[in-house]
Amino acid sequence: MELMVILKDAKLDLINKNMKTSNFKSYTGNDGVAICLYPPLSWTGPCFLNLAPDKETFFLKKSGKITEEEYRQRYRERVLNKLNPNEIRKMFKNNVLLCYEDPIFDNNDKIVNKGSGFCHRHLISEWIKETLGIDVDEWNPGDEILKNLSSSSALF
Repeated sequence: MELMVILKDAKLDLINKNMKTSNFKSYTGNDGVAICLYPPLSWTGPCFLNLAPDKETFFLKKSGKITEEEYRQRYRERVLNKLNPNEIRKMFKNNVLLCYEDPIFDNNDKIVNKGSGFCHRHLISEWIKETLGIDVDEWNPGDEILKNLSSSSALF
């Protein structure tokens, strides 16, 4: 029984203290934070525009006038370099950062940042990993199921 309590606490820790990323279409939980310039009109949750790309960079990328690498460089210079990764991590440790792009997964369920899967939320994930050594994974529906199971004391 003691092992079950330890596992329950570890699972809660793991789920509730890991920032994640997703998109508006996929995410079904209640901890989302919009990090895009233009959230959906139906979005009623919180927004944090400090993590959104600047308008110029956004529209240059959407129109194909800059490459992913140029976007990456501009986003780091214009957005991430102005922020403190520790503060962002603390602020959103229990949240899922949301924007529009659908992720593309490889055969090992890892995000591939190519094609329509390329998105600034993945640049945030890379930045947190590089600066703090903390993984920021893409949210999946199983995360919400585990969160709900972990919070139910009747199971343990």
